[in-house]
Amino acid sequence: MPQAEKSFFDKFNIWMRSSISIRVLSIGFMILILLIPASMIQSLIRERQYRGDDAKREVSSVWGEIQTISGPVITIPYNRHYVNEKNEVYVQKEYAHFLPEKLEITGNIAPEKRHRGIYDVVVYTSELSFKGSFNNLDFSEWKIKQEDILWDEATVSIGIPDMRGIKDPIELTWNKNTFSFNPGLETKDVIENGVSTRINMQDNKLNALNNFAFSLNLRGSEELYFIPLGKTTDVTLNANWPNPKFQGAYLPENHNITEKDFNAHWHLLHLNRSYPQKWLGDQYNVSNSAFGVSLIIPVDHYQKSERSAKYAIMIIAFTFLIFFFVEVLNKTRIHPIQYLLVGLALIIFYTLLLAISEHISFNISYIISAMATIALVTLYSKSIYKNTKQTAITGLTLIILYGFIFITLQLQDYALLMGSIGLFVVMAIVMYLSRKINWYAFGEKDD
Repeated sequence: MPQAEKSFFDKFNIWMRSSISIRVLSIGFMILILLIPASMIQSLIRERQYRGDDAKREVSSVWGEIQTISGPVITIPYNRHYVNEKNEVYVQKEYAHFLPEKLEITGNIAPEKRHRGIYDVVVYTSELSFKGSFNNLDFSEWKIKQEDILWDEATVSIGIPDMRGIKDPIELTWNKNTFSFNPGLETKDVIENGVSTRINMQDNKLNALNNFAFSLNLRGSEELYFIPLGKTTDVTLNANWPNPKFQGAYLPENHNITEKDFNAHWHLLHLNRSYPQKWLGDQYNVSNSAFGVSLIIPVDHYQKSERSAKYAIMIIAFTFLIFFFVEVLNKTRIHPIQYLLVGLALIIFYTLLLAISEHISFNISYIISAMATIALVTLYSKSIYKNTKQTAITGLTLIILYGFIFITLQLQDYALLMGSIGLFVVMAIVMYLSRKINWYAFGEKDD
């Protein structure tokens, strides 16, 4: 009986070692196991990216955050009469808001890089000039009596989200008069945060043209936006920065970008927005119409590292496939531990890429990391194969795989197309190489 049991276990052991199905399942299981460190790599990339974002917020908190300029807006309070349940009349102050007939903004942006540890942060100082006009400050369509309009409490407001960025006092030229802006707003119906000044419009004629002008020297970080409050709004920006990203609700009508700077011009009509030129209370939200420019640092190595890490499963699977075909076609025994060591070496590529790319350019980092990984796996495969030709094929295949992914990362718009074509070609090669393998007879032949 012990001899029979020994014979059974010997046969079972031989079957386990020679069964191609068991090998395929074990390789698939190891690939699934290696997905755990691969996902950890992606988490590490995101963690480093979050640390970079924290560095940006730290610099922005003392320099100035993203700025979105809205205004000017004229706010005129009026008395509204109500009757309560006891038929008692009471008066409540409410607000009417008027937007400019014409708004012209010209500005120069002076960006600079600040460093926080290994991270770069773009900050800027902007010099902005505003001019335009208001007219038709008419309450008649709302059936508000003239005696209820508080003309002497009218204010002009400018929205500035981060007041720490204001460098110089802001002086408003209104017709022939000059007024100084102060922090705070009469109401937050239109603007959440900013500065305002009171102008006495006691003698104002309803249809009079009121011209205004003011300058705003403002600091901020990375992005600068505007709200198109004019019936016609024209914004012209210039900056000595070669990598702008125009974003928001509207793109510039024309722009010019060179290796050193850019300029852009927006021309918008009130018909392009979803709110009118005047309204009562907080009926409308103007923030959704913001547009502007982001001063980007073009090389985002974290994004590219994360994109490359998404190809980890493909690199591991195809490398294991090479080793598997060597086993099948050349009857070379490869232990699962050897598969696992090769897989871990392929995973380490992504940590190398992430670490090096934080100090030098992504492309050079990719080449260095890929060469190191290919050399490591190729030399290790030579100790397994004991065959120079098979080792050379393994190294060449890895060079092609990493080269293909490198090219795919550069072609963002065609990444899906390139990836699909590449996978199709690889699958065709695998099917061609395996066409003469008798999968059913493989285990029997080994016996």
